[in-house]
Amino acid sequence: MEIQFPEIQLYQGWGKPLRTESTVDGLELVSGHVPEGIQGTWYRAGPDRQYPSMFRDDVFVDGEGMAHLFRFDGGHVTYVSRWVRTARFLAQEQARRSLFGRYRNRYNDAPEASGINGGTGNTNMLFHAGKLTVLKEDDLPYEMDPDTLATGPRTDLNGAVTAVSLSAHPKLDQQRDEVITYSFQARGTGSRDIAIYIFGPDGSKQHEVWFEAPWAGVVHDFGVTEEHIIIPFFPLITDVEVLKKGGSFYQWHDDKPVHVAVLPRRGTAAQVRWFEGPTASAGHMMNAYTDGTDVHLDVVLYAGNCFPFFLTPDGRVCDSPPPLLTRFTFDLASGSKHYAQRRVCDRPGEMPRTDDRYQGRHCRNGFMIMGRSPAGTSSVGRIDLDTGAVDYWEHGERLSVHEPQFVPRSPDSPEGDGWLLVILNCLDRGHSELAILDAGRVAAGPVARLHLPVRVRSTFHGNWVPEQVLRNGRFGAGDNS
Repeated sequence: MEIQFPEIQLYQGWGKPLRTESTVDGLELVSGHVPEGIQGTWYRAGPDRQYPSMFRDDVFVDGEGMAHLFRFDGGHVTYVSRWVRTARFLAQEQARRSLFGRYRNRYNDAPEASGINGGTGNTNMLFHAGKLTVLKEDDLPYEMDPDTLATGPRTDLNGAVTAVSLSAHPKLDQQRDEVITYSFQARGTGSRDIAIYIFGPDGSKQHEVWFEAPWAGVVHDFGVTEEHIIIPFFPLITDVEVLKKGGSFYQWHDDKPVHVAVLPRRGTAAQVRWFEGPTASAGHMMNAYTDGTDVHLDVVLYAGNCFPFFLTPDGRVCDSPPPLLTRFTFDLASGSKHYAQRRVCDRPGEMPRTDDRYQGRHCRNGFMIMGRSPAGTSSVGRIDLDTGAVDYWEHGERLSVHEPQFVPRSPDSPEGDGWLLVILNCLDRGHSELAILDAGRVAAGPVARLHLPVRVRSTFHGNWVPEQVLRNGRFGAGDNS
């Protein structure tokens, strides 16, 4: 069977499907030196296309999962990438063509896809309780071998999860060594059900709560503090009748406000507090923390639709200005049903990260992709979350960057003291690099750059796992080097 990808913008240039698994034992040093003390593995996941899509109007968030690891050992860095061999991947491998139609619309899948789960495992990777999983928000996780990236079983976490899916943005509280995660449309496509789960250090379920959302929409990310869980609902909504007619999975409703649920970290459905705000959208949260009776959530906020390829019900395209980091504040003492918001930084950015040891707690250092240009270039910056000041790498090259990853300088180093790992797309050279920057001196540029002889097409999210944590399967004080 002939394979030919359509000539659409998504598949052009750097976006051309790579469709290749790689193993590079020892990345070549381009400049600088790999800092001592970086010992562990960086896991990432992203989409690629196994075969051409069934439809020309493909979207970049779709595609089969490709898992990546960078293993650091005494300055030696090994790179591995492997397909996530989901049920969807295996069925298509046998058919030698795509079997799944428009993004998450099972009504236009090929007949051969009937009864086969369509999850791709293309969004994020999590290591907890000694197990590595790869995540996609419309499916349950798949286990993966932490050394080889061989795909293991699809898992409901030993029967603990009755929801049909789990978020690709769980929050790992390293100080408590527990994972907080959730499912939206948790009883199936079009349902308004939200399920929240908390898993302890041994991987056992410690808490579960269900409640109803205002609509069946997208909840790509959420916020967690030491005391609270915050779930925003933006008006990208699923209409099953639209799906049955072959339409898109989400539609943008620019006449609806934002709704946000705030509840205690181990709260009940009866304890959910609801807040409203102006119409907007967001894919990603940087962090959240509780300060007395105020709960703060830092959101990469779009004034309009963050996914303009999802149209309005009447077919309009609603784009948005570039996103700005914005702080939502929920006053739990006032009785108000509206949250306050203020801009944290005036420079647009995306894919926000912090020092993961401080997830859910007040921290001062945030890291993001910044400086995106019409030519496709971008860079990385550090934001002082208290003042809004930006420290930005002006590289002056034809580079674009993936989401940065913070690595502490030592297990007990102060918040924000460490390194940033960043994959660089060398747009004019057709290959990638791995850059290491001093997180406190981002503008100074990389302290090391390493050559990748392949093009890392795209990754969305990932996490750093220290060597000691890989060995003993536990996060906690003194383990986060």
